[in-house]
Amino acid sequence: MFAELADIIPGAQHWPRFTTNQSERFEARLSMVEVLDSPSLFFAGMAGTRLPIAVAHGEGYANFKYRGDAARAIAAMRFTDNHGVATEAYPFNPNGSPDGLTGVTTADGRFTAMMPHPERVFRNIQMSWTDGDVSAHSPWMQLWHNARKWVG
Repeated sequence: MFAELADIIPGAQHWPRFTTNQSERFEARLSMVEVLDSPSLFFAGMAGTRLPIAVAHGEGYANFKYRGDAARAIAAMRFTDNHGVATEAYPFNPNGSPDGLTGVTTADGRFTAMMPHPERVFRNIQMSWTDGDVSAHSPWMQLWHNARKWVG
């Protein structure tokens, strides 16, 4: 939804529109992503982290043909293959976005738009695998801690 509001979000003018996945299907599963170094307040302290995340969307393709500028958009998260390399290859990248792009943010970090769903994997038991305590929070819970810290 944030991506569709880019025209009224300060600093989001370079964001793409998210359009139909290149697979032309609704994609629902766990995929691997890497959190990139960005000003996103949600991802503070998470740069370089690679984690599985829930994907559930039919329109996740970062399409710069309709809006935005790929060279100037601030990437916050991308899909990776099983070697940790950014990818456009299906099924590792369920939407086919360039360079695996699946999350963008503004320069001040206050707005972040992403297609995966970290709220669906905030506990270890929700992950496909964990070596941690299954009753504990997953590393994705850090997003919510960061948001709370920012609010004050």
